[in-house]
Amino acid sequence: MKIAITFDWLSVIGGAERVLAEMLALYPSADIYAVMDFLEERSILGGRPVTTSFIQHLPGARRFYRHYLPLMPMAVEQWNLQGYDLILSSSHAVSKGVISSPGQTHVAYIHTPMRYAWDLQAPSLRQAGLMRPLDWAARWMLHRLRLWDQLSGQRPDHIIANSFFVAERIRKYWRRDSEVVYPPVDVRRFASRNSPEDFYLSVSRLVPHKRVDLLVQLFSTTPGRRLVVIGDGPELNRLKAMAGPNVTLLGRQPEGVVADYLSRCRAFILAATEDFGIAPLEAQAAGRPVIALARGGAVETLRGLEEDRPTAVFFAEPTPHSLKEGLEAFEAAADRITAEACRANAERFSTERFRTELSDAVNRAMALGKQRR
Repeated sequence: MKIAITFDWLSVIGGAERVLAEMLALYPSADIYAVMDFLEERSILGGRPVTTSFIQHLPGARRFYRHYLPLMPMAVEQWNLQGYDLILSSSHAVSKGVISSPGQTHVAYIHTPMRYAWDLQAPSLRQAGLMRPLDWAARWMLHRLRLWDQLSGQRPDHIIANSFFVAERIRKYWRRDSEVVYPPVDVRRFASRNSPEDFYLSVSRLVPHKRVDLLVQLFSTTPGRRLVVIGDGPELNRLKAMAGPNVTLLGRQPEGVVADYLSRCRAFILAATEDFGIAPLEAQAAGRPVIALARGGAVETLRGLEEDRPTAVFFAEPTPHSLKEGLEAFEAAADRITAEACRANAERFSTERFRTELSDAVNRAMALGKQRR
């Protein structure tokens, strides 16, 4: 069977890239297509070449590839995928919009419908610094992207969502049903310690919707607690200007350093509404509790204080006051959360489980496609 795996863009390693690595482990002979590829840490690709689009060669594409978003739908539609039996797309933006033919099966693994074109349009415009009436062009572009996103969401033969939260977004925006296969967590990369240190940890891309500013704001006003932030992004300089002396921003760090901090932190904090959230589960794999906003994928994957073996504490709203309540609730109940329970929770999302469930879903889609033909 000849297989193509399509991906949005390769720039840094995050959750979507870890999913891609497991897809490649499951289908080692697959060809890879991506809108652009500037990935520096290439071990996840296993030495495989990547076919890119014309956007790869446009001016400033390495740093400003998001500026070319209006061209990306056309870019993925130019790939000639004739001759492949299976097209497996891993998409949070455009790669699920590739064009396939009768006789081919297209299975789309969806991390989310385009957030910035749907419910995150307003914060996306604020992030870009666009104010009325000068934002009319961006609003028109996002309007066109919404139309294309809904249209291209009809192209896959079968859709897999990375959480029930995302499955509901797919139903809302595309009017499609999907099945859920949770992303993989490589629990083998992490080891827990019985004596954590007295600091809280955030590992995240530093973009507005991740709400790391909420953490920095609260901790800077509570000097009795320490916060360490690992990650890079356009918010870094603003967060540094906000940070008090008890807040340390380390920028991007190698995987080994991240794993070390995860194993040593008092707790991991998540203030964003995540579609799934691999980083909190990596913290659980390292035996550490999580303090999380009670929205999105976190409520599916973490076990709150109402459970017999809790692994997390939830707070209700993305506000400093609610976060502070969550911190205080954790500090009052920390003895109830054990490293063993956290590790066991993470093991429910192992890479082996992901490969089995994804393979089963793809095989069912292929069999159904043969029946229809």
